[in-house]
Amino acid sequence: MAGLKIAVMLGNLRMDEYEGMKVVAEMGVPGIHLSVGGGRFTPENLDAAARKELVRHLSSMDLEISAVSAWGGQVDLGKEENWQENIEWGKRIMDLTADLDNDIWQGHCGIMPEDPAQPAWRLFLDGLGQLAEYGEKVGVRLAIETGPEPAYVLRRLLDTVGSDYLCINYDPANMILWPANYAKQAGEPYDKLKWFEKYQPNEGALVVSDAIVHTHAKDALVHEDGTREEVPLGEGWVNWPRYVGYLRDSGYDGYYAIERETGDDPVGDIRKAVEFLRTL
Repeated sequence: MAGLKIAVMLGNLRMDEYEGMKVVAEMGVPGIHLSVGGGRFTPENLDAAARKELVRHLSSMDLEISAVSAWGGQVDLGKEENWQENIEWGKRIMDLTADLDNDIWQGHCGIMPEDPAQPAWRLFLDGLGQLAEYGEKVGVRLAIETGPEPAYVLRRLLDTVGSDYLCINYDPANMILWPANYAKQAGEPYDKLKWFEKYQPNEGALVVSDAIVHTHAKDALVHEDGTREEVPLGEGWVNWPRYVGYLRDSGYDGYYAIERETGDDPVGDIRKAVEFLRTL
C-alpha cells in the first residue's frame, strides 16, 4: 500500500518562508501548503514574473504546492458587508493559484446557517456559486474548510450549487474545536457525545467524501473544563487510522497537509507529525 502524500503548512514553521521550504525539503516531504491570504505571497505582492520564479524555485527543490490557503477567518460570505469585494478578492486568489500551477484554493468562507430559510444561506449560495463558476474558467477549485458547520450542511451546499469546482478541505480536528467553542459561547458544559454525534470528526468525511480534494492533518481534544486545545498529531481525539481508511476507501489520493498552529516547538511537532503520518 502506498504511503500518504504529505505536505506542511509553510507558515506554521514560524520562520522565513524560503528557509521553511528548505526545512520541508530536508524532511523529505514533497508538498507545501502555501498561505496567500496575507504576507509576501498575496496576489498583490506577486507579479507575473515573481509567480513564475516561485514555481521555478519550488521545482528546483522537488517541492510542489498541495493547495494555496486564504481566508483564514477574515471573510464571511453570509454577511452583506464587503460581500462583493470578497468575491472579487476570491477571483484574484484563483488567478494566482492557477499561475502557481495549482488547482486548489483552501479557505474558510464563514459560518453557514443550518436553516436554509435564513437570508445568509442565499448569500452563501450566490457567492460560492460565482466563485465556482469563475474557478471553472481558470481551472481552480475552491475547497471549503470544515469546522463551523456539520458535514450535512456542507453536503446540502454542494448538492445545491452543483459544481465540481466547489469542493471540501476536510479538517477533522476542526470538527472538535468549533463545537467546543459553541458550547463555551452558550455557557454550557461540553458534551462530547452530543457534539461528536452532530459533527462526526471522522465519519463526517463519508458524508462529503466525493468532494474532498485536500485534507488537514491536525489533532485536537477538549479538557474536562471545556477548554479546547489543538495538540500534536496522534495525541488528540481524531482516530487517524479510521479517518485515513475512510478517505482511502473513497478513492482519495490527495495531500495530508500538516497544520500546527500552536505549541512551543512547531518544527519539532511537525517533524513528529511527518513520522506519524508515515506510519499510516
